[in-house]
Amino acid sequence: MAAITTLPEAVAAHVHDGDVVALEGFTHLIPHAAGHEIVRQGRRDLTLCRSGADILFDMMIGAGCVKKVVFGYVGNPGIGLAHAFRRAVEAGTLAVEDWTNFGMVLRLHAGAMGVPFLPAATLRGRDMPNDLPVKSITCPYTGEEMTAVPALRPDVALIHAQYADEEGNIQLFGLSGDTVDGALASHRIVATVEEIVPASFIRRQPDRTIVPGFRVASVSQVKWGAHPSYVDGFYSRDDDAYTEWDKMSRKAEQLTAWIDKNVKGVSDFSGYLNNIDQTRLVALAAAKRNIGV
Repeated sequence: MAAITTLPEAVAAHVHDGDVVALEGFTHLIPHAAGHEIVRQGRRDLTLCRSGADILFDMMIGAGCVKKVVFGYVGNPGIGLAHAFRRAVEAGTLAVEDWTNFGMVLRLHAGAMGVPFLPAATLRGRDMPNDLPVKSITCPYTGEEMTAVPALRPDVALIHAQYADEEGNIQLFGLSGDTVDGALASHRIVATVEEIVPASFIRRQPDRTIVPGFRVASVSQVKWGAHPSYVDGFYSRDDDAYTEWDKMSRKAEQLTAWIDKNVKGVSDFSGYLNNIDQTRLVALAAAKRNIGV
């Protein structure tokens, strides 16, 4: 059964220097609060992985937490480049393992299934880097040449969801991307949720329980914990924040100043939220999507 704890306690207990960290979510439910806490606690030499990564990757790279990224895409969705990522790659301070999105999903799915690899008809005749750890295999049934895509088993997955109960059963609805596979592939799962609710609430719609409590290391209630991404049924995506990130993060000194003020300079995620115009948050809550509610 998962421990119900504060987010600082969860990160201190379950995220360690040198860990391979799956930062989950896919445009929706990105665990920004957990990422901020990792920066505040000064974690170093992390390997971040996800199929499609956004500005949370960029922020953690800019904060000096990351030594390697394993990904299918890194950028500022709908806007353009991830500038801290680009600077680190150009400077040679960040190791890069560049997959396709589907290749990453296969790796995490294999990890979640507990198998060492999955066969695929992709990544053949590719222009991807030749040092990717894939191998050619022959199908024992058809003789077809295929690609063996190795499983990825992160040390810890960070996920954000709508609800959890006191036993750590996680309910998520709406766009999930590779969140479930990334979570179940990982040795530990650190979850933040908008609300911790009674078990009776969870039992009303058991099909929404995407991660059972016995697989979850910790759960923390952090309202607005995915901002500036969106949470279906709670608040909309803060598009202005992504546009502002593009302008602010173009220069390393501006990004450092932002991190010092909004992440390191506050005690928790609520401090970051207090630095945002509150009328903006009210508008995002009013504009929430209600698909699946």
